[in-house]
Amino acid sequence: MDPVFSAVLLGFVLGLQHATDPDHLVAVATIVTRERRFADGALVGVLWGLGHMATLTLAGAAIVAFRLTIGPEVAGGFELLVAAMLVLLGVWRLRDAARGLDAVPPVHLTADHEHGHLEAVHSHPHLHGEHVHAHPHVHPSRSLLAALSGRRGRLPARALLVGAVHGMAGSAAASLLVLVTLRSTSSVVGYLAVLGVGTILGMTLLTAAMAYPVSLALRFRHARRALALCAGVGSIAFGVAYGYAAL
Repeated sequence: MDPVFSAVLLGFVLGLQHATDPDHLVAVATIVTRERRFADGALVGVLWGLGHMATLTLAGAAIVAFRLTIGPEVAGGFELLVAAMLVLLGVWRLRDAARGLDAVPPVHLTADHEHGHLEAVHSHPHLHGEHVHAHPHVHPSRSLLAALSGRRGRLPARALLVGAVHGMAGSAAASLLVLVTLRSTSSVVGYLAVLGVGTILGMTLLTAAMAYPVSLALRFRHARRALALCAGVGSIAFGVAYGYAAL
């Protein structure tokens, strides 16, 4: 088999494997638990992968151009940065749980689901003790729902940033070691491109698998806060353990 083709194929496999690093899964899971819609949850994986690919590409280009090596001290520094990011993500989710940002206020005037691209005002009868009555409320459109929850524009930047920070952590350094065996610029570009595509594909599939049950659970108000608490505590605990192991 041609060595260049073998290297490129290896890059795709390493990209898929790299997406399953525990620190990556914890990071995207912490973000995904805030997304009510399956499409938004799956998009987290794509954006995370793009940010991750950008860092890998820049690092790979620097390694080839300046003949750099990634020593244990540099790798350890990246691991500590990732640990700090995981702790910050956990604190962010705990803040959501404490402030109740996952619910769309006010309770009796705004519903927690949408009707496609249109707003709808109506009421549903419900029971308080032995009395049946109804409260009028608005079913917001997707755009209005995003505006009410303060999420517009935050998802892309946050997922891209987290992916970029994770770009040199975990098994990324090992994936870039293959670059020293490649002789031509085209083979280096091909390897980095396929490595990035593999990482994006792997993370998108994994995130989509997380997003579907999360989108179902987030239809229930108590589940939102429970998911936020679990994701926050889990991310902080993993970040502390990850940072301690990197020391």
